[in-house]
Amino acid sequence: MIPNNLIVKNRLEELDFARGLAILLMIVFHLIVDLKDFYSYKLEYLQGFWYMEGKLSAILFIFLCGLSSTLSHRSTRHGIHILIWAILLTITTYAYNPDFYIRFGILHLLGISLLSASILRSLQARWLLLLSAVSIFMGLIVSVRFTASPYLFPLGLQTSTFTSLDYYPLFPWFGIFVAGIVAGKYFYPLKQPLFSIPFPKTITWLGRHSLAIYLIHQPILLAFLYVLHRI
Repeated sequence: MIPNNLIVKNRLEELDFARGLAILLMIVFHLIVDLKDFYSYKLEYLQGFWYMEGKLSAILFIFLCGLSSTLSHRSTRHGIHILIWAILLTITTYAYNPDFYIRFGILHLLGISLLSASILRSLQARWLLLLSAVSIFMGLIVSVRFTASPYLFPLGLQTSTFTSLDYYPLFPWFGIFVAGIVAGKYFYPLKQPLFSIPFPKTITWLGRHSLAIYLIHQPILLAFLYVLHRI
């Protein structure tokens, strides 16, 4: 019998814990980015360890979003909610810097992916695995090619001058979301926890409020670094 305290308002604490870990990885990565970009620290985040750390955070978020979509029937509403925030982030970052703003970031990807979740959940696992593999493979193909069209960037096709402050196109990242759906169908068919152990409350709290933290963490980081470097 799984203790009831491991299910919080129909949420699985183990998934909130994993999402909380992804949040911590994201915060650390963005701290590295801010230290380099705003304070000229000799740190490298476009390759090497910190690059991989940042991508691990994104993979966890996208995978867990796909997995969690199998546990809820509100994926469409959730997707619309996230897309609204994504559009607001695009508008805000464009107002701040029209030359380097968020055109198709992780929230755009998650919003569109969640809108497709109700259809994807009805597919057999073998077709989902095929779709995931094709999406990832297409991502490998389009990432090494340029296009003349400036409107195909949501698919991963970029012009030679394309820039985006945050960029997670459908190819290959949609494949990670679909892989999460497969995991949800396989490991959580009864929507019950797999682990009967307590998880650290602080990290699970971060996981339960991941969207809010994603939206506010960067201004908080920048304010903290500003004060720290003024001392």
